[in-house]
Amino acid sequence: MDEKPKPRLATAAVAEEEQTLDLSLRPHSLGEFIGQERLKRVLGMSIEAARKRAEVLDHVLFAGPPGLGKTSLAHIIARELGVNVRTTSGPAIERAGDLAAIVADLEKGDVLFIDEIHRLARVVEEILYPAMEDFELNIVVGKGPSARTMKLAVKPFTLVGATTRSGLLSHPLRDRFGQHFHLEFYSKEDLAEIVRRSARLLKVRLDDEGGAEIASRSRGTPRIANRLLRRVRDFAQVNEAPIITRQVALGALELLEIDAMGFDKMDRAILATIIDKYDGGPVGVESLAASVGEERDTIEEVYEPYLMQEGFIARTQRGRIATPRAYSHLGRTRAGTLF
Repeated sequence: MDEKPKPRLATAAVAEEEQTLDLSLRPHSLGEFIGQERLKRVLGMSIEAARKRAEVLDHVLFAGPPGLGKTSLAHIIARELGVNVRTTSGPAIERAGDLAAIVADLEKGDVLFIDEIHRLARVVEEILYPAMEDFELNIVVGKGPSARTMKLAVKPFTLVGATTRSGLLSHPLRDRFGQHFHLEFYSKEDLAEIVRRSARLLKVRLDDEGGAEIASRSRGTPRIANRLLRRVRDFAQVNEAPIITRQVALGALELLEIDAMGFDKMDRAILATIIDKYDGGPVGVESLAASVGEERDTIEEVYEPYLMQEGFIARTQRGRIATPRAYSHLGRTRAGTLF
């Protein structure tokens, strides 16, 4: 039997075996949440105002690449409001009745968190609209000409949606969220603080330079920073290093093939493919995905955002192109071209 493939270290995808440990490292309040300062100020204001008015918080939509804290923020909202949170995902809700059962079971003020909300089936969305706006479910009873719609009142709740592909959300669904937040990649300073916090929770000895080196190779993503910290911890333990210094971190990251930009083999393969096979581009995402043996969605959701943010690839109407920075990083030159 084939073994289930493990996630790459430098991707923000989370493996099942990591979920328990990730939960132990997640912040439990807005005060503990590091980074995303503007978002925290606005969200904190909305939460405090809802509490003072004893009202249900407006529905919240979080957008951004994976691993930036959307799930953590959903749980923080529930804790700050003192209510329960029910967690599910777009692909997990296959039928309208599944969503109706979940919503009908919520207590007043509860938070319903739907991850990957852009993957909700359209028939499920139709059930969600009146639940979000009027706190009622429209249930169809019977079939054919005798079918009729029954309205079932539900208790007011807050829907928190998370998406890595906000462009795939339908306009009617997007418009029903009262608050929209886009999570940005984290600065190296914020990531270093996250690494130090996680090291304390894991009871790992870490100096500032060691934490800064891990942070600098974490692709602006806390989930990756925590994953790299755990692997560097393993390296330090096996090599009997009492404290994670910069040299220890460098030794571990070199072994893991994570380069100075935080790129792994797949990142470098994407850049090399655009440059070597397609003469720097443009190349369509389908052709690129086939060439590197990766899914299109993974290319668009996991790899491209950071490569674009750092200026290594660019999107054009004709496809993806490699930038001068990509050529420089891989030590390539483009003959006859002036950048």
